[in-house]
Amino acid sequence: MNASMIGTALALLLLIPTRAAAIPDATRLEHLLTQDCGACHGLYLTGGLGPPLTPEALAGHSRDSLIATVTHGRPARAMPGWAPLLSADDIAWLVDRLLQGIPAP
Repeated sequence: MNASMIGTALALLLLIPTRAAAIPDATRLEHLLTQDCGACHGLYLTGGLGPPLTPEALAGHSRDSLIATVTHGRPARAMPGWAPLLSADDIAWLVDRLLQGIPAP
């Protein structure tokens, strides 16, 4: 394996969220919201392939049900569960951030 391939592999590994972080890394999680969640829920999380994730759209859902959805997903709706990639603290942080409303990129 040449140096370029090693550098590329290391760069990709840095993009993979880890479960080890006890305190949520706000920068990493904000990026996840805009890039990963935004891929289906729209750049501004106002809806796309998936429903909107704005505070107004989430108002009828309990925090616990939103955490369960992010944790376990909704396979019938193509929503993946994020438990294999994120800690419970990370998922709770994401849900709380969505309920507060995130600033537009």
